[in-house]
Amino acid sequence: MKTKFVGAHVSIAGGVENAPLNAEKIGASALAMFTKNQRQWKAKPLAEENIRRFQANLKDVGISPEHCLPHDSYLINLGHPQEEKRQKSLDAFVDEMRRCHALGLGKLNFHPGSHLNEISETECIDNIVQSLNSALAGTEGVKAVIENTAGQGSNIGYRFEHIAAIIQGVDDKSRVGACIDTCHAFAAGYDLRTRDAYEATMEEFERMVGFRYLCGAHLNDAKKGLGSRVDRHHSLGKGEIGLDAFRFIMNDARFDNIPLILETVDPDLWPEEIRLLYSMVG
Repeated sequence: MKTKFVGAHVSIAGGVENAPLNAEKIGASALAMFTKNQRQWKAKPLAEENIRRFQANLKDVGISPEHCLPHDSYLINLGHPQEEKRQKSLDAFVDEMRRCHALGLGKLNFHPGSHLNEISETECIDNIVQSLNSALAGTEGVKAVIENTAGQGSNIGYRFEHIAAIIQGVDDKSRVGACIDTCHAFAAGYDLRTRDAYEATMEEFERMVGFRYLCGAHLNDAKKGLGSRVDRHHSLGKGEIGLDAFRFIMNDARFDNIPLILETVDPDLWPEEIRLLYSMVG
């Protein structure tokens, strides 16, 4: 029985209902997507017909809603130091959670937020926690999945401690989770290249956050070195991480039954990369 579910962040051009079809074309058994144009704050509500066709296509291609990991807009900053702008982000985040719920999807992946060098990391984390508690209170059925970051600029989330602190502050623990991005982890200083380094990093994640909260992973190689704090993805095996890390993940039961999503730089290689990952099992 298959325990690993691999896909990529696919396009919704022409409508969200096309995401499952685009996933099928690359041989995916999981998918990530935006539920709207991620460069715009607002979008018109999803039409019933788009929702119906999305769900029908998802069923037709054999991808479970459990293996879908939608991503929110990169404009959203739940930790924004300015209250008015933070509220704008919160409103947009709530809308995205409701869009996921309408599609029958139970997870929304997001980058925690940025302090913009105007407040401390601790204050930013407090803002994120307050935003999340508000968002979860105003929605139902969708889990907020915190993605670790590379530590670029003023972004929070580059330490597992940040994710742990956010989860600790969320009132409803059943509605919060985590996503490990390999490129981001590596750029933030978490080594994955050897068996010992990989195990040490995963032990740190278990100690600080806990695998019970792991809801997905982004499988990306990195263009820059360990601890560079630069978020530049690369194709598998072509970057600084190398292939062994992905072999470790594909044979790690802690990554079973969750969406494993490619965000590598060349979509033309996604079918090949998916086949490569599956060939690593066992």
